[in-house]
Amino acid sequence: MAKIITMGEIMLRLSTPGYLRFVQSNSFDVVYGGGEANVAVSLANYGHHACFVTKLPKHEIGQSAVNALRQFNVDTQYIARGGERIGIYYLETGASMRPSKVIYDRAHSAISEAVKEDFDFDAIFKDADWFHWTGITPAISDQSALVLEEALKVAKKYGVMVSVDLNFRKKLWSEAKAQETMTRLMQYVDVCIGNEEDAEKCLGFKPKATDVTKGELSLDGYYQIFKEMKDRFGFKYIATSLRESHSASDNGWSALLYDGNEFYHSKKYNIRIVDRVGGGDSFAAGLIHGLLTKQPQEALEFAVAASALKHTIFGDFNHVSVAEVETLAGGDASGRVQR
Repeated sequence: MAKIITMGEIMLRLSTPGYLRFVQSNSFDVVYGGGEANVAVSLANYGHHACFVTKLPKHEIGQSAVNALRQFNVDTQYIARGGERIGIYYLETGASMRPSKVIYDRAHSAISEAVKEDFDFDAIFKDADWFHWTGITPAISDQSALVLEEALKVAKKYGVMVSVDLNFRKKLWSEAKAQETMTRLMQYVDVCIGNEEDAEKCLGFKPKATDVTKGELSLDGYYQIFKEMKDRFGFKYIATSLRESHSASDNGWSALLYDGNEFYHSKKYNIRIVDRVGGGDSFAAGLIHGLLTKQPQEALEFAVAASALKHTIFGDFNHVSVAEVETLAGGDASGRVQR
């Protein structure tokens, strides 16, 4: 299997039990997660040599985050240690018409203040096959963006395939800052992943006749912007998940992939959501695995099935195997008890 590097911030997640609101809860459930860390866990589950790169404090909470990755066979040898704190986010899970809410407490986290000298990028990338990052990493801080760009330069020096999940976060930066930074970084990218909001806020491309808040999707609009993105940046593949948000509890879920010649559209799943955090990351991981091991249509179906399953699993990580994903992608969505 492939050696895949992901780089970003792993955070301490404090979520209210069940569907309690923040003001109701007297305790929090504790898990760890973050865009690129979630991808690394999925890829390790699929049998790849998945390596996560970040910086974490030397104290016990930093070590707990490392341990959370190690228990799922993620390679943590490239994690730098130092800094004062780990980022935290608080999650209140929504239901029906009440949306979920996230509150960040991540300023001055260890990775946001890391410098390129914290990492031996030549050692990290010299035998790597793939590098994945998200738009969250350069949004964390200007310093983090500089370190990421250095990583991208070294990855391309070694001929590593690079993917990005655009992942616009309005609580981290403005549209103007996102477009300025992300447009510059696209020169290093081979595979671009992002939903309709990400494409608009990060790169300035907006599909026509699409409004996910009303459950309205127009594939023609995506076809047009994918072609424009391909012409501008030269991506090898462009993909998007297609979420029809009927409520916080029920979503339609499918995806689209473009390889510069053909458009591939997946089957659609109607999902009753347990935990949607990490859904996009599970799609990205599934697509990476699929593009490494399958033909484009099969790769897309694997990615969509993997991410549909993630919506049924508590926590940021997608605890599924290749066999479970392929069973769903093959058409068995019955949910029958396995004995």
